[in-house]
Amino acid sequence: MTAYTLNETHDPARRSWVDSANDGKTDFPIQNLPYGIFRRRGGDDPWHAGVAIGDQILDLRCAAASGLIQGRAATALAACQGETLNPLMALDSRHWSALRATLSGWLVSGAEVQPQVSEWLVPMSQVEYALPAAIGDYTDFYTSIYHATNIGKLFRPDNPLLPNYHWVPIGYHGRSSSIAVSGQQFHRPQGQTKPADSDMPIFGPSQRLDYELEVGIFIGQGNSLGQPIPLDAAEQHVFGLCLLNDWSARDLQAWEYQPLGPFLAKNFASTVSPWVVTLEALAPYRLPWQRDAEAPQPLEYLESQANRASGAFDLQLEVLLQTQAMRSEGLPAERLSLTNFRHSYWSVGQLVTHHSVNGCNLRPGDLLGSGTQSGPHLSEAGALIELTQGGEQPVTLKNGEQRRFLQDGDRVILRGWCEGAVRIGFGEVSGEVLPVVVDHVTAS
Repeated sequence: MTAYTLNETHDPARRSWVDSANDGKTDFPIQNLPYGIFRRRGGDDPWHAGVAIGDQILDLRCAAASGLIQGRAATALAACQGETLNPLMALDSRHWSALRATLSGWLVSGAEVQPQVSEWLVPMSQVEYALPAAIGDYTDFYTSIYHATNIGKLFRPDNPLLPNYHWVPIGYHGRSSSIAVSGQQFHRPQGQTKPADSDMPIFGPSQRLDYELEVGIFIGQGNSLGQPIPLDAAEQHVFGLCLLNDWSARDLQAWEYQPLGPFLAKNFASTVSPWVVTLEALAPYRLPWQRDAEAPQPLEYLESQANRASGAFDLQLEVLLQTQAMRSEGLPAERLSLTNFRHSYWSVGQLVTHHSVNGCNLRPGDLLGSGTQSGPHLSEAGALIELTQGGEQPVTLKNGEQRRFLQDGDRVILRGWCEGAVRIGFGEVSGEVLPVVVDHVTAS
């Protein structure tokens, strides 16, 4: 594992000359410095890389032209000059750390370069975002034992958790072409469903549309085909984490998922947050990874002392819903659940190692999804299908509306943050359900 050593960039007392980075409420203090791809809204500039600081973005294209930087940091900054972060992700952790240290030194209170660097700041209120990386492949895992058990109870009451769950980080290959950045709007998906009282399936719009609260894992350096990644080296291949909403059509899923798993129920839309928080920024918020003593323990290739010592993250995860009626009435989004990534049954490193153990080659910019993150209590459920017990117990909102599953016009917002001496946040990822597209499939 990559055990980042705490250094001056993590110092809780460190302050920036960017005032908005010091208010204690921002997701983006100087201790964070996440990466994203942006451009000024309404302009025709190409997409390019930036780093979040308070309510501003440090434009890395301008920084590279300054000539202020040398060594590994200069190599890393040069890799930030395209329209994606893939070249930066392809470098190693020494380059990422060198660039982080340099940027922190530029932005710290009293920095001599403040007059020059201040000219490279762009207000977040003036920009739009693109995907952080060109995502070549997307794999979604199933790492919350609470979510797996809750879902299993709905479909298999007598056998909710299949025996392989304790041994294998379950995953499936998803669709990268339909992943978009926060603000994604998508039409209600259509497909086949099988009513309980029918002898044959029917075709039409999904009536059980759901969200999934997930953590996204962006791969950094890849591995050669046929060369597995050992667990203690796994995080050297992880650039950072983001928030991920893997939208799901539960009625399509119930009909199609046997025998090969999700297909149309999952491939119509997935939404990620604009900002990728590096593992180095998260170093102060690592926790021991634990497995109940009475539960089966991982096989040898998924076991290590380092993973046991610090394989988990103390990352708060929140789901909010804003309906169309709430927006019309000027009401804010309402919290549906709050949980923590520390409940994950498998660690980030274990996911990377298992994915590659058969020789599969991962590449810079590949995205792994953690699977829906739910905690041990109902208030920590990461999907509506859990909160509503399969739609049987609707959620009642403060304005009196009820939801069993998502309706057209609903906007779902996910937020994530680590809370300690300093708040390290992920921003938010939002997405909105649009009405179904006029049916061209059955039109004649």
